[in-house]
Amino acid sequence: MLSILGTLFVGLIVGLIARALKPGDDRLGWIMTSILGVAGSFLASTVGASLGWYRPGQPAGWIASVLGAMALLFIYSLIKKKD
Repeated sequence: MLSILGTLFVGLIVGLIARALKPGDDRLGWIMTSILGVAGSFLASTVGASLGWYRPGQPAGWIASVLGAMALLFIYSLIKKKD
């Protein structure tokens, strides 16, 4: 339970960091940025656990979380451009 709360907290901050580091104007609100940051943090935790970098249930590190959030922001911007 505590690892999920930790991942959520890290994800909120990571979304804001990833948005600041990703070039371009995405025109996302802070809520959507935070949601993508949380999803990126969960993505980094899941991928890291499957690759053996983290134990299951252990939150991902800051760098992995930021990279996961940036990947999701990039994918989101590609989908948004098609609309």
